[in-house]
Amino acid sequence: MAAIDPANVPRARPGFNFLRSHPAHLIALGFGAGLMRPAPGTWGTACAWLLYWTAGQLWDLSWPVQAVIGVAACGLGTWAAARTGTALGEKDAGEIVIDEIVAFWWVLALLPSSEHPWLLQAAAFVAFRVFDIWKPAPISWVQKHWQNAVGVMLDDLMAGAYTLLVITLWVVLQR
Repeated sequence: MAAIDPANVPRARPGFNFLRSHPAHLIALGFGAGLMRPAPGTWGTACAWLLYWTAGQLWDLSWPVQAVIGVAACGLGTWAAARTGTALGEKDAGEIVIDEIVAFWWVLALLPSSEHPWLLQAAAFVAFRVFDIWKPAPISWVQKHWQNAVGVMLDDLMAGAYTLLVITLWVVLQR
């Protein structure tokens, strides 16, 4: 009988018990968005959009308040991703979606003004998902060489930067 190589055994997907077992897991898994299938990153991005709309639109947060929240979310998200990645045994587990949430918050906060903000936000959603999945250079380099929580957060922030560049160019060319 051959021995089973633990490296070839797929890890079990985390569930709600894991989600509730530590505050870092709750944050890193996007309050459960990372447990949704298929495409947990897309669900995390949708969660970001909903949270941003709820906080930013209903409460009319000023730009400085949004910036403070965004910087704090980067720090908190990095901590949560590190702790959760260690617990899962995979630094950039698919269920960790706080990186998509924080990066897309920044995208939404920095989008240029528009007569049709929902259309612009929807276009940004699609562009962000494309850049996050495609990972054009130097995003792919960061993901390959920074295999820690900082890299997990940074590659999505870079996808957000690409998104903002494309959307801003689109808006400028439409005027």
